[in-house]
Amino acid sequence: MRRVVSLFLPNLAVERLRRLERPATRPPERPALQLPVDDDPGACSVPRGGGWRLGARWARQGMPTRDEVEAQVAALPTHAQPPMRELGRRSEAAQHPYKVPPPLQDRVEASRFHIKSTLFAPLALVGKVGRREEVVAACSAAAALGIHVGMAATHARAMVSDLDFRPSDPAADIALLDRLALLAVRRWSPIAAITPSDGLWIDLAGCDHLHGGEERFCRRLLAFFRRAGFTARLAVADTPGAAHALARFGGSDLIRVDPRGTAQAIAPLPIAALRLTPSALSAARKFGFERIADLLPVARGPLARRLGLPAITRLDQALGAVAEPITPREDRQVPIAERRLMEPIGTAEAIEQVMGDLLRDLTDVLREQGLGARSLRLTGLRVDGSEQVVAIGTSRPTREVPHLLRLLKLRIERIDPGMGLEQFWLAAPHTEPLDAVDLGAVLAGETRARDPARLVDVIAGRIGPRSVFRLAPVESHVPERAVTRSDPIGVPGNWPSWQRPIRLFARPEPLSRVMALLPDQPPRRFEWRGTIHKVVGGDGPERIHGEWWRRDAEIWAVRDYYRVEDEEGGRFWVFRRGDGFEDDTGDMSWWMHGVFA
Repeated sequence: MRRVVSLFLPNLAVERLRRLERPATRPPERPALQLPVDDDPGACSVPRGGGWRLGARWARQGMPTRDEVEAQVAALPTHAQPPMRELGRRSEAAQHPYKVPPPLQDRVEASRFHIKSTLFAPLALVGKVGRREEVVAACSAAAALGIHVGMAATHARAMVSDLDFRPSDPAADIALLDRLALLAVRRWSPIAAITPSDGLWIDLAGCDHLHGGEERFCRRLLAFFRRAGFTARLAVADTPGAAHALARFGGSDLIRVDPRGTAQAIAPLPIAALRLTPSALSAARKFGFERIADLLPVARGPLARRLGLPAITRLDQALGAVAEPITPREDRQVPIAERRLMEPIGTAEAIEQVMGDLLRDLTDVLREQGLGARSLRLTGLRVDGSEQVVAIGTSRPTREVPHLLRLLKLRIERIDPGMGLEQFWLAAPHTEPLDAVDLGAVLAGETRARDPARLVDVIAGRIGPRSVFRLAPVESHVPERAVTRSDPIGVPGNWPSWQRPIRLFARPEPLSRVMALLPDQPPRRFEWRGTIHKVVGGDGPERIHGEWWRRDAEIWAVRDYYRVEDEEGGRFWVFRRGDGFEDDTGDMSWWMHGVFA
């Protein structure tokens, strides 16, 4: 199901300027405390500027009374008198020992508000709307002084003469949103677009689980913009229109609508949340429509005659009755080649010819950038407007046209040309640096180890990339955890010297009707998969303890492994749970874990 996130930045223009000023602005320096200095302090045993201690030499002589000490302190110069804290008394009220201090977040927000209020003056941005200059954006401090969006610039200057007025720059705001959309495409979702001048749309369909779910993703996104210095509001809904309305007219900074609950969520919102034109809004007020809930029970025909057909389209888009596609922001850094054909094509030979031309163009671009392709994505546009997409991947970065063309030819059968293909794009979404290859050893006649990357690419293109892998060792004593799948062209680590079966089962299989002598003898007879095996030889046990740091159930777990051979020559790897003495170590059941031959 489609899930769309609408990001709304209400103070984008003002906060963008604040970010530009932040590095050059420093908090004002506090003036140094100037103490009065007496040039003739008189008789004083304490150095100027120092403190007074009860254990001083002159205080110990004769052990004066408290009144005498206070009289002596009063007689001292101002700069030499000890503070009240050193005398054991406090002039300020002490804090209650059980009083809970304010939360750290409240103190941090209060300090940020104080710093912002001392660093930045009230700011308003002025732009030309029609034939007059109006206030197009204002900070919170300016809004507190009565400045609001839509006010005439001359009126605002007359109200607050010392207000910081600056010209607005919509192009810079759009450029910032474009950078944010590019960041969203690269990090969060492949489908992200700019909403009209104040936010983003992010399609989370199929990728929300990569970020820990919708709720966690939205909270992390809010924290990201808060650290960047922007005020953000988020809404998640089934349609872009509903998410757009809730982000701007909702009651909180984060609103998440349950699937199929769009109509109930947007019903209490005002009509302006549907992105209607000013004429449609005035017509809605004339007919008494104030909320979206007022429009839902009205028939579409009479409503279209009153508000216009575009208003009905906006309502249906918000409810999901009419599709509203999101045109994603394309990452122009992705190398891409394009071909527009004079006539549509549909044969495999013609598609192969176009693939070769696109690969040659794309490899020229990759060579200029010093890159090699790890994945390619071919998109063909049919005459009816639909797209046919195929993709390939490589084990290592490459720019070899014959090798890449061979991989693409394996995908031709998956392309349905329909009435014909008239346009093609070939993009390399995943690239890696590719330097020149050292051919000195080849020219000198020395033998080189063959690179299996090409063979792996061809096999993976036929049976799938997940079907080609190489086993690599893992540092674990438990057999099923000691092996993992790795890159087929990677170099595995060193295998341990323990004898392990050729075929190790992912899950051990239980054995029945087992006969064995306790505590350390291998089984003499067992039944596995309906067949009875009589053991003629065995070796063991090899005791393996559970990994207690993983879970409590493995603290006392014990397995005793045996290599046994039956009378028909079959060699098996079996184990028994438990050591034969303690019940906590296992239930004494037998299991088959692998086959040697």
